[in-house]
Amino acid sequence: MRVPIYDVRVGDRLGSDTFNKHGLLVLSAHTILHAEDIAKLQRHDLDYVDIDLQVENSRLTVSTVQEQQAEAYSNAVDNIKLVFEQVLHEGKLHEEQVENGFTPLVQHFKQERDVVSLLIALNTKDDYTYQHSVQVGMISYYIAKWLGQSEDEALLAGKAGYLHDIGKSKVSVDILQKPSRLTDEEYEEIKKHTIFGYEMLKQSGFEQSLAVAALQHHERLDGTGYPLRIKGHEMSRMSKIVAVADVYSAMISNRAYQKARNLLHVLREIHRCSFGELDPGITQVFIRNMVPNFVGKKLQLTNGQLGTIVLTNPVDFFRPLINVEGRFVDLSHERELDIEQIFV
Repeated sequence: MRVPIYDVRVGDRLGSDTFNKHGLLVLSAHTILHAEDIAKLQRHDLDYVDIDLQVENSRLTVSTVQEQQAEAYSNAVDNIKLVFEQVLHEGKLHEEQVENGFTPLVQHFKQERDVVSLLIALNTKDDYTYQHSVQVGMISYYIAKWLGQSEDEALLAGKAGYLHDIGKSKVSVDILQKPSRLTDEEYEEIKKHTIFGYEMLKQSGFEQSLAVAALQHHERLDGTGYPLRIKGHEMSRMSKIVAVADVYSAMISNRAYQKARNLLHVLREIHRCSFGELDPGITQVFIRNMVPNFVGKKLQLTNGQLGTIVLTNPVDFFRPLINVEGRFVDLSHERELDIEQIFV
């Protein structure tokens, strides 16, 4: 069945080999399409593609995978909650418990290319501290892989993200869950979680790089971070990776005092932070790997209209081409409009 490229969805399956206008093979028949594949088809200026009529089978496969991922995510959240409770009562962590919580999560997510859908689908309003730990672990793993690091290095970065906030187990729950702005005294107290985490991980025998990431993930290149106000050249590379993952996860999450912001808007903010606060190289790699996943996503514009992202803008990643009821809207030209919300 011939389908317009702007109507193709993640989970659709190609019915035949797809060639570009020069006769070169773009994607093979029976490929189950991910966002990256749809972006590839669009880059080759294809107007229509042949989609298998038996799309329900492929979408069922995608749905089954998503259910398994959701279960793995939930298990990882439960596990990190137990780790927090354990370290509060015993004063130390057990590496085996961390391994049992994080490694199965990676096995379910390591082949996932559509990280955007993943984060939208798994993000809920409950258990912010624990979900944030899991998300930062996942995102740190992906960033390390996108940077070309080995599987072992990426796993270590993921564990650093998973444990980066473990020091919050010693911070008052009343402060962590306070629904209003923190006082100066409360903010100073919560900043101590970086030092608490460093000490816990060191005392528990974890690798030095994980302890350092817990200590430094709120430091900034320009020296405006905490707890030591060090600058970029003094930060470990792993700390810089976890810092990017930490900021992104915090911004996309619903918290007691902050409503989640749409994922594309947050990428724009991350880009702004790369000029002095976050490592620019790591940030750019993160953005380049996230942006293609927005192609095919449903959204709501600030004027209330619903549409679909058709193509990302190579000059301005954050103002893509939108299809609104068959009409193309180029946000790079129509500056009065913006994206209000993005859906799975």
